[in-house]
Amino acid sequence: MSHQRYEADLRRLMAGFPTGVSVVTATAPDGVPWGMTCTSLCSVALDPPTLLVCLRRDSPTLGAVLGSGRLSVNLLHQHARSTAELFGSGAADRFERTPWAAAPDGGPHLVEAAHTIADCVVTEDQAVGDHAIVMARVTVVTSLRSPLPLLYGMRRYGSWAEDAENGFLSYDFIS
Repeated sequence: MSHQRYEADLRRLMAGFPTGVSVVTATAPDGVPWGMTCTSLCSVALDPPTLLVCLRRDSPTLGAVLGSGRLSVNLLHQHARSTAELFGSGAADRFERTPWAAAPDGGPHLVEAAHTIADCVVTEDQAVGDHAIVMARVTVVTSLRSPLPLLYGMRRYGSWAEDAENGFLSYDFIS
């Protein structure tokens, strides 16, 4: 089986695994803000509080993360699809097109698009294929609003929808 076949199989596998959407941000040593949409995020440990993010190895965001030794994970709320798409594009002016605030303990905070932000210190990184795994210790968590997350699965964005009659949440795709 060819490498391309495995890549297609992995894309199909992961499309069926809906996840929250975040934007990982960092400020490069020269003061330039960088950020990219990231769905490869997970909690690793509570003690010490540690997150894992996977970033493209050729990404300027990864360069800023490793250069500064800090990052912020901006968890996007259900109405922040345009921000997810902006930071998933190659747009050079993304920080001119969305409100943000500098943070002394991490990267830029996307103050209108995020529901919660974790500022982190990089503890280690490892190259794996075309990505790097970055382990980061959480130093500050800032809650901006109710945590109603933007989700991504089946190659589409979605959000939680509350079913008041049955008392549970369901996943609704956003066209």
